[in-house]
Amino acid sequence: MRLQSIKKIEGRIRVLTGLHIGAGKDSLEIGGLDQPIIKHPLSKAPYIPGSSIKGKMRSLLEMSQFIERPETRHWLSRGMACGCGKKDCPSCQIFGTSANNKDEDLGPTRLIVRDAYLSPDWEKRFQNGDLPMEVKYENTIHRVKGTAKDPRPLERVPAGVEFDFHLSFKVFEDDDEDLVDYVYKGLKLIQLDALGGNSSRGCGQVEFLDLSCNGEAVALESITL
Repeated sequence: MRLQSIKKIEGRIRVLTGLHIGAGKDSLEIGGLDQPIIKHPLSKAPYIPGSSIKGKMRSLLEMSQFIERPETRHWLSRGMACGCGKKDCPSCQIFGTSANNKDEDLGPTRLIVRDAYLSPDWEKRFQNGDLPMEVKYENTIHRVKGTAKDPRPLERVPAGVEFDFHLSFKVFEDDDEDLVDYVYKGLKLIQLDALGGNSSRGCGQVEFLDLSCNGEAVALESITL
């Protein structure tokens, strides 16, 4: 299997509703946030881990092929990523699978998803102190009294912020030439769903802007789901 080319896919992610990708905490501070977002360890700027984009893309794509591929249904019903390892499975081709289940001619993982960092204008605003993070308070509703209780602060990247993102897609000589469209389909599905946590409560709606592959514009509107 010979590597034919590497496609460079890039663009911007615009946050439409507050984005929460949790960092977790080893300890809780009195009066502190119990649900902080992930930040760069040096600059303390928010970013979107490539694993969050890739994981959500794979999850949505595999749900979209749930009916078509019995192998996918088997794995998803167990709460796991598809591991059929078949060469005709777009998910296993693009995202990879375990060596134990892999067909000999499946080849290596096709897709690399980089961490997405603040776009230059937003990075400058952050460094100047003009980009504070949003703190949203959520509550539990008492089912009998109908009143709010147990307020908890949720940190979010505010709507409007933009991140630059970059993907690398390996193309091998015997690959289907339309395989990369599966990646675009995954991005479109993220737009229709969400990124990060608490999406069912309004967080994480995003859109992809100025999408291109090797410098040529890509229109997600034309991608069929």
